[in-house]
Amino acid sequence: MSMQEFFHMGGYALYVWPSYGLTLIVLLANIIIPVMQRKQFFAKALKKKR
Repeated sequence: MSMQEFFHMGGYALYVWPSYGLTLIVLLANIIIPVMQRKQFFAKALKKKR
């Protein structure tokens, strides 16, 4: 199996690669968004405490 065949995915590359990309975006969002919200929460909590 060559790399070209792998990336072509048997003619289904148009469907396969975007689904991999979308999955990666969702997984990254599931990591990044809670981290950002946590930082905002603690920043607000520190402001309230002062």
